[in-house]
Amino acid sequence: MRDSHVDVVVLGGGAAGLFAAATAAQRGRRVLLLEASNKLGKKILMSGGGRCNFTNLEVNADNFICPNPHFVKSALKQYTNWDFIALVSKSGIDYHEKGHGQLFADHSAKDILAMLVGECQAAGVQTQLNTAIVALTYDQCYHLQTTAHTLSADSVVVATGGLSIPTLGGATGFGYSLARQFGLTVNPTIPSLVPMTLTGKWHSFSTALAGVSLPVVASVASKGFAESLLFTHRGISGPAILQLSNYWELGESITLDLLPSEEVDSLLAEAKRQSPKMIINTLLIEYLPKSLVLAMQEVWWPHKAGKTLHEFSFAELSEIALHINAWDLTPSGTEGYRTAEVTRGGVDVAKISSKTMQVQGHPGLFFIGEVLDVTGHLGGFNFQWAWSSGYVAGQNA
Repeated sequence: MRDSHVDVVVLGGGAAGLFAAATAAQRGRRVLLLEASNKLGKKILMSGGGRCNFTNLEVNADNFICPNPHFVKSALKQYTNWDFIALVSKSGIDYHEKGHGQLFADHSAKDILAMLVGECQAAGVQTQLNTAIVALTYDQCYHLQTTAHTLSADSVVVATGGLSIPTLGGATGFGYSLARQFGLTVNPTIPSLVPMTLTGKWHSFSTALAGVSLPVVASVASKGFAESLLFTHRGISGPAILQLSNYWELGESITLDLLPSEEVDSLLAEAKRQSPKMIINTLLIEYLPKSLVLAMQEVWWPHKAGKTLHEFSFAELSEIALHINAWDLTPSGTEGYRTAEVTRGGVDVAKISSKTMQVQGHPGLFFIGEVLDVTGHLGGFNFQWAWSSGYVAGQNA
């Protein structure tokens, strides 16, 4: 392809990039979207168990982690969750709420991707797959050398994503390199919204319980979440753990309340007084999965397996209660980018305009979506950030 000029080049064909491209093209801009992999929206297709948790009924700045907690407010106000819900409804896509305000497509994430691609096509966006950027420079306008051709553009929107799920083919960290090239700080990145791993006896404990799920409160010093926990062959997962991973630091202990609906100390003490001949497991199985009670017995009261409450002292029952209501556990790590839903960290927002997503001092250069150091909670918030930041960049590119 010979040298060419367009108004806007969007780098990355994921959620944020597609939305930015469509928005800019709807303003009459000539837009070229470049995607390094062989398919658009791969992460959209696999999200939400294949049904795409595309936003949430309740969205505010508190649902996001960012060095500047106010940074997300402008974009979220300019393009709200209700704006995207209206687009989904207008497109005839049926959806449902799945607890905690999370909205999913009824049929398939393919419907959400088809809607986004359709918006791009209708607005005249040109799309090229299997096209990576070799170099980006600025001289009066932006000059791009790609693996397919060279071109120039008035504006470049960087929507290259983070490092999560590298098997999808786009998690190269290229956006971070571009940021550094143009003088932006890139904050340390780690996998987030990710299962945690355990070692030693706790790995054996979790492996024996793989597949068992229960409601818990999972906490670190700074934050706690009342959600479900899932034991796995590697450690612990489920919404409570994925949420907590946004706040957990390697080496830090977490606290799990395995029975948040009960004050277990009082429960056991009262049962000892009222029903001293009851076997402790019989009581606990009324509240917790049997397999979990048996696993806890192996670790916390193996010397009194099968014993009645009468045979436990009140102090021993208090210790068991503490394990159940406040189990202190130190994960060995996480499952890493391989299964992480998002990347925590990224391009620091200090030099990014919250009103336009443009880089200060570099007119026409925009960063949006996951490449920025903005991380949403589990529940559709990271997709909403993609739509909101993409819309804002598309309105200004």
